[in-house]
Amino acid sequence: MPTEDDDRPRKKISHEIGQDLSLLSVEELTERMTLLKDEIARLEEAAAKKRASRDAADRFFKK
Repeated sequence: MPTEDDDRPRKKISHEIGQDLSLLSVEELTERMTLLKDEIARLEEAAAKKRASRDAADRFFKK
């Protein structure tokens, strides 16, 4: 039989740059590292798309 805690939505993991890490478990640190790595990948992808758009515009307008 499920407990009341099972029905509650999980708190979304967030990380603040520079926050105190001493109270976090190894599992929590690992979760945050994964979260940040995923965010870095997302940022790199967005930057690559913007670079490609800018480069295409530069090529178009320089002709």
